[in-house]
This record gives sequence, structure tokens and C-alpha cells, in this order.
Amino acid sequence: MVKVSLFRLYLLRAMYLFIVAGFGMFIWPGILHHRGPWELMQGVVNCMLIAFWTLAIFGLRYPLQMLPVLLWEFVWKMVWLGTVGLPAWLGGGMDEATQANAFACVFALLIPFVLPWRYLVAHYLVKAGDPWRGEGDQRLEAGASIR
Repeated sequence: MVKVSLFRLYLLRAMYLFIVAGFGMFIWPGILHHRGPWELMQGVVNCMLIAFWTLAIFGLRYPLQMLPVLLWEFVWKMVWLGTVGLPAWLGGGMDEATQANAFACVFALLIPFVLPWRYLVAHYLVKAGDPWRGEGDQRLEAGASIR
């Protein structure tokens, strides 16, 4: 079993707090004080941001259980930077909105520095996955089965 140090847990909590505070300062005012309906994609983005913010709050209490949320945030931002931001910058076609989004995405570069990599490898790459099919009337390891 891979143990995660208390220091690393506090680093993770600091990252979740950074996300919660950042969204609190920059995202929530625009959501709470908007006028009129949002365009379809802006509505989708805002709802996704609210969901992510909520899950980051859970990360303050359960930093290891919420690691997939940080991984998702890191991966999508790196994909966006690599497929949208970098080509726009290299091509000289980076407008104000793209610059603002690229600036927001760059903060995700901090995530790999707080992740407990040995824990991630042990729990997401090495550890056996959950069964795909039941074998007889075997109970799940977590306790009583839900039917």
C-alpha cells in the first residue's frame, strides 16, 4: 500500500483551495450577476465550471478521492493549450478571448507538482480494476451489495 504524506495531502488541499478561491473570485460574480440568457455553449461552460468548483470543495476534505477531478482539469487544459492555444500563438492569431483562456489554462501547469505520483501509479495503473462481470453470488469488497 502506498502512503501519502501529510505534507502532500496539504499540497493537494492547497490546490483545491486555489481552485475554489479562484473560481469564487472570477467565475461566480459573472454567473450570479449575468443579465439575460446565455448562449448555448456559455451555459454549458458555466454549468461545468460550477460542477468542477463543487467537486473541488469536496477535494478539501477528501484530497485523494478527488484526484480524478484534478487529473481531468490538467488533461483538458493541456489538450486545449496544445490544440488551440499554441497553434493560435504560433500563427499570430491569438485574440483577447484566446489569450485570457490560455492564461487561465497555464495555471494547470501547477497540478503535476502537487500530485502524489506513486499513489496515482499504484491506484490507477498497477492496481487491479473492478470486475466487469460477477462470478456467482460473490459480494463486492466494499460490503453489502446494492441491488
